[in-house]
Amino acid sequence: MKKGIILFTFSLVMISCKTETKLAIKKENFPAEIAKIMQKHGGIELWRKQKTLSFNKGEEVHSVDLHSRKTVINSPNYSLGFDGKDIWLHEAKEKSFKSRKDFYYNLYFYFYAMPFVLADDGIMYDKTDDLVFEGKNYPGIKISYKANIGSSPDDNYVIYYNKDTYQMEWLAYTVTFNSKKPSEKYRMIKYHDWISVNNLLLPKAITWYKQDDKGIPTEPRGAATEFTLPVVSETALSDSFFVKPKE
Repeated sequence: MKKGIILFTFSLVMISCKTETKLAIKKENFPAEIAKIMQKHGGIELWRKQKTLSFNKGEEVHSVDLHSRKTVINSPNYSLGFDGKDIWLHEAKEKSFKSRKDFYYNLYFYFYAMPFVLADDGIMYDKTDDLVFEGKNYPGIKISYKANIGSSPDDNYVIYYNKDTYQMEWLAYTVTFNSKKPSEKYRMIKYHDWISVNNLLLPKAITWYKQDDKGIPTEPRGAATEFTLPVVSETALSDSFFVKPKE
């Protein structure tokens, strides 16, 4: 009798595990090319296990809860954050910064967390023309959002990857936050100097590029933006960490 109960229980566990596996697989509804890019960078499964991401951009320390997307940026001149409900700004010395806090608080998180943020809910994928740079072709996948997803659902991204390794190489993106209107004008970022952090491949530096009248990148706009002190952890920060400091 006990043996029968054990076998029955084991069968239930196996069925449960198979069901969970099927559900997990069904969740990831992106093209094979995107899946291969994710895998090259460490895998979406490993990324989804992480709860906290932190990195430095100059004097700014960016900390993000990867599940709720709560955020804090600390710097010598100000702190900025999203507590899950409101975007707040504390002790900003530059008045002009107040008008763009809603735009800035997660800007570099998106650039830094590529390509994994391209697996968010509400995303649509389409193949696009290759990017040709210095005689080399980079296949592209266009990413757009369903209506009412995020603060800028009309934003578009195009990720360009190495066709041999599937490593991300370029990002083209539009900015619609201020205009609230769709745009066909793309800005271009070159990704380079990747670094492995807990088996996830994250950017060490990115460079904005000038473009010709056809939108093809020509030369760097300036010095590279560098990221330092990366941390990816399965441990979550407390909710109080994301609360606006008292005046």
